[in-house]
Amino acid sequence: MNADRRRILDMLADGRISAEEADRLIAALDRDAGPVTVLPAAKARAKYLRVAVETTDHRGVPSNVNVRVPMQVLRAGVRLAGVIPPQARDKVNAALRERGMDFDINQLKPENLDDLVDQLEELTVNVDQEATKVRVYCE
Repeated sequence: MNADRRRILDMLADGRISAEEADRLIAALDRDAGPVTVLPAAKARAKYLRVAVETTDHRGVPSNVNVRVPMQVLRAGVRLAGVIPPQARDKVNAALRERGMDFDINQLKPENLDDLVDQLEELTVNVDQEATKVRVYCE
């Protein structure tokens, strides 16, 4: 396998190009139409939402929490939000408002899912306090 073909397959495996784009590039290689320019593709989609917490309690004992949530779980959660009965949604919204979060779960719709995940991929939250560090990001 030549280097161009390997590079195309690697980009496909990393999610940087679609299967159709890979097929088109490989077909161009097979036609031997001269050198094929492989343009840089869009950034690979994030696969995980990560939450990392490092803290020290009042006795000086360190604690670490490292949670890695697959984006597929988030996608499934958004789809499941659509089957929550309206009365339960109202209670969830009220509970969120009581805790200072003005968020309406009725707005979580499968047709908005890709936009939501795309926005989460750009998310980075860093909190650095005296005894606690919190980091939320996508990878």
